[in-house]
Amino acid sequence: MTKHFRFIHSEIEPTMSTTSGLVIPCKAAIAWEAGKPLVIEQVEVAPPQAMEVRIKIKYTSLCHTDLYFWEAKGQNPLFPRIFGHEAAGVVESVGEGVSDLQVGDHVLPVFTGECGDCRHCKSEESNMCDLLRINTDRGVMLNDGKSRFSISGTPINHFLGTSTFSEYTVIHSGCLAKISPLAPLDKVCILSCGISTGLGATLNVAKPKKGSTVAVFGLGAVGLAAAEGARIAGASRIIGIDLNPKRYEEAKKFGVTEFVNPKDHDRPVQEVIAEMTNGGVDRSIECTGNINAMISAFECVHDGWGVAVLVGVPNKDAVFMTKPINVLNERTLKGTFFGNYKPRTDLPSVVDMYMNKKLEVEKFITHRVPFSDINKAFEYMLKGEGLRCIISMEE
Repeated sequence: MTKHFRFIHSEIEPTMSTTSGLVIPCKAAIAWEAGKPLVIEQVEVAPPQAMEVRIKIKYTSLCHTDLYFWEAKGQNPLFPRIFGHEAAGVVESVGEGVSDLQVGDHVLPVFTGECGDCRHCKSEESNMCDLLRINTDRGVMLNDGKSRFSISGTPINHFLGTSTFSEYTVIHSGCLAKISPLAPLDKVCILSCGISTGLGATLNVAKPKKGSTVAVFGLGAVGLAAAEGARIAGASRIIGIDLNPKRYEEAKKFGVTEFVNPKDHDRPVQEVIAEMTNGGVDRSIECTGNINAMISAFECVHDGWGVAVLVGVPNKDAVFMTKPINVLNERTLKGTFFGNYKPRTDLPSVVDMYMNKKLEVEKFITHRVPFSDINKAFEYMLKGEGLRCIISMEE
């Protein structure tokens, strides 16, 4: 007999625990093959095992990483699969050994994790957990190498350990950040991936000083989040670099003060920026993954103190080339993974930044659709329309 349960004011009633240990049938958007529209089907979601948590997804959004692997541009196409990794939800039940989360907690699932025990987790300088670091090829849970999703007994693959395009999903507890129950889940869901990546690249890695000059390469959602970080840090000039001139107007909302389109110049854009800034910017953040943009981002920072931070993910065979004198002249090149945030430790404070009105999140949200229209979110992204589309799981 199917158990019934309901929600009031986005909080879970105690009766929710009656589903603990049971298989939950629910709706999920299945990608059956590369590039084809997702199909909403009924799936069965198994209970969480040791160190796992089952959550009810309230809101999810589409990130470019989902699109990339849905189009099968990733290394190993894996279908059928439930995509989605940028989301917010509420804990429905917890597996054995989970002590820091309980039924009713509000959480952000994250594509990478924090086990708390490995050398990376114990280091103040790293957030690259050995156990739970991003793995795009794995379609099963770590505990037993099996999926928690199935349709008529046929397993459906997970994605990034999150699979948030499902009303319920099972996630390793180390990949869940517990946040304030007062935070609006339909807004802070976008902090679980791209926005935090760009924001942290600036605030945690580039660390611009008040009054400094910052260049941001690529004005998509991640780049605009990097610009937002520069605005919060008090940068005096934020120069946006993009090949699409239409992005400048939108970028002004995020603190971008000047715009450069490399196509408008017949010399390397780093030379243009150096001339604009009397020798180079203090900090640059590269958010495209284009190898030429990466080189430009490094070579446009000022000698003596300039720092360039690489955020975008290049082709795995790409090679970065610059003259060694650029390094010897005291320019610094850094890379970052998820903005150097440890998911469980640091994300709650990012949510608090929003709650304290220091971080503006609403301006990243350009579209909203019900779960039944999830394919519209893909259409918006494919057409380059908007920044983030929020998908409501409760229609």
